[in-house]
Amino acid sequence: MTAATPSSVSVQTMANAIRALAMDAVQQANSGHPGAPMGMADMAVALWTRHLRHNPANPAWFNRDRFVLSNGHGSMLIYALLHLSGYKLPIGELKNFRQLHSKTPGHPEVGVTPGVETTTGPLGQGIANAVGMALAEKLLAAEFNRDGHAIVDHHTYVFLGDGCLMEGISHEACALAGAWKLNKLIVLYDDNGISIDGQVAPWFIDDTPARFKAYGWNVVGPVDGHDVDAVDAAIAQARQSTDKPTLIVCKTSIGKGSPNRANTAKAHGEPLGVEEIQLTREALGWPHAPFVIPKDVYAAWDAKAAGKAAEKAWNDRFAAYKKAFPDLAREFTRRMKGELPKGFDQLVVDTAVAAHIKAETVASRKASQLALEAYTAALPELLGGSADLTGSNLTNTKSTPSLRFDAAGAVVKNEQGQGGRHINYGVREFGMAAIMNGVALHGGFIPYGGTFLTFSDYSRNAIRMAALMKQRVVHVFTHDSIGLGEDGPTHQAIEHAASLRLIPNLDVWRPADTAETAIAWAVALKNDSKPTALLLSRQNLSYAPKKDLSDINKGAYVLSEPQDVGFKADKKAKAVIIATGSEVQLALKAQQLLAEQKVPVRVVSMPSSTTFDRQSTEYQLEVLPQGVPRVAVEMGATDGWWKYGCAAVVGIDTYGESAPAAVLFQHFGFTPENVAATVQAVLER
Repeated sequence: MTAATPSSVSVQTMANAIRALAMDAVQQANSGHPGAPMGMADMAVALWTRHLRHNPANPAWFNRDRFVLSNGHGSMLIYALLHLSGYKLPIGELKNFRQLHSKTPGHPEVGVTPGVETTTGPLGQGIANAVGMALAEKLLAAEFNRDGHAIVDHHTYVFLGDGCLMEGISHEACALAGAWKLNKLIVLYDDNGISIDGQVAPWFIDDTPARFKAYGWNVVGPVDGHDVDAVDAAIAQARQSTDKPTLIVCKTSIGKGSPNRANTAKAHGEPLGVEEIQLTREALGWPHAPFVIPKDVYAAWDAKAAGKAAEKAWNDRFAAYKKAFPDLAREFTRRMKGELPKGFDQLVVDTAVAAHIKAETVASRKASQLALEAYTAALPELLGGSADLTGSNLTNTKSTPSLRFDAAGAVVKNEQGQGGRHINYGVREFGMAAIMNGVALHGGFIPYGGTFLTFSDYSRNAIRMAALMKQRVVHVFTHDSIGLGEDGPTHQAIEHAASLRLIPNLDVWRPADTAETAIAWAVALKNDSKPTALLLSRQNLSYAPKKDLSDINKGAYVLSEPQDVGFKADKKAKAVIIATGSEVQLALKAQQLLAEQKVPVRVVSMPSSTTFDRQSTEYQLEVLPQGVPRVAVEMGATDGWWKYGCAAVVGIDTYGESAPAAVLFQHFGFTPENVAATVQAVLER
């Protein structure tokens, strides 16, 4: 922990520095939320000066404690803390709060501001990310720590408010935190009773302490959130827990110090105003001009020396660990760097070639499991799971036993000393997605999790956050179309592929067979700065014969030319059929029907339009030549296909029906005959 607060500066003065910076920055921006930072300032003094282990000179130091401001609208709290404690966040950045290209955006963003661990703002996701961070810490400790060598040993601290607790995702994530006995997760609840619409009592009457006790958490308090010593003691108590996460209920006043705005919704999301700020300065006894912090206050907050000493102590411990366990140390270092093991590229080639040679007819969800068998055996960092659909998503493998914890909270290990690597998330799609984001942010694992494609609607905002944060997370979405059959339109994905493709920095793959699936997984695992969604079929898919596998990783490639169905070598295609996933077989059969009608057609398999769109113009035109009509085939919404200059799209823009898959294919026109007829109609225009 950091050094004790110097006696020359009171804890009230230290807290008031936060309050002053918060109200000044929001006022200058004429935008923001001053109330939460002002209310949580004393809580921050207790945590940041007496417990939090961090090094402002090296925000990425591995064994730092993680701090998550889940109620991210109070961003000036963390910006003030980072500035005051010595991070590379100068006062000029606080003056530029919420301005273009500043390091102080409206809500905290990881990768923008040094010291920010995750992007928060969508309420509830910060606490869910923190659950993932705490889980990653616990699993890495179980895997790498040895007697006398605790190289993984840190806490995850969270500040959250009423809004986070009202969001349903907080229930999903916090229930799992209790089940997983994440004792190093400590949450401080800013219980101020105010949200944007005013006093929350008419619409938020939860007994929050009872709720968290029911999850299997420790609950401390309520304590006076403005009593630094009381909050300090509560955190110290929470740190003693060995088998439960802890919620500390801190009673606070939003906008603390403001004579006319404290304890009102007016303090929540707008500037206090020049007159009220002056009154607040007088009430707090803070005589300094805007953005002016006295040197002794900076000195009291400065965490650089303590952080340097904490990191050095850990470096010394790791040096001893490296000497005693060199292989483990190398593996730990590789994992924390996010590097794939040597030989991975060859493994991908071997896996894809094996799939090509076997040419199995299986559902692409099964093809995914076959690829995972190879990849999880070679990559111990792969941490899988499913939202209560393991038997349908097929995300489990021989190398990934189920994750379990004993009564004392320890990770259960098998006879080989391996802990579980497949998580039963329960029916918690949104929580799963956000927890995976936290695992990825922490480092040491590549998380993946499965559910049905239609339920990506539940988890969509966490998928978007992974893309915004550039995190390597893999979503396994099975039952990707009307092909799932009798479950009907509630479960049949229609618009989902198209909508996922609209998310910037998200790769979307819909492979057609075992080889494409193996390569899709490989690309996803190499995507160290973006998440991936794999869209997989329930129904079996025949293997699509290929000349080679070299261009699959480009997202689209020429699968079959007119010469492959009997035309002479000089015969050029009169049309191109573009297809994805299960519809590639339709395209190949339609190509054969058209060949019988003397119409030469090229078939392009496009498992990933998002990947194809990143290729060179030359390659794109090589696959989709100009002047040749294009027809796309996909069992989903048609809108996304027109950008490829298609003359027609065989798709579905209505909801599905409840019936066997074969009946639905006929009913909605997903037949070789209809695809061939569509091509003929285009050519006859």
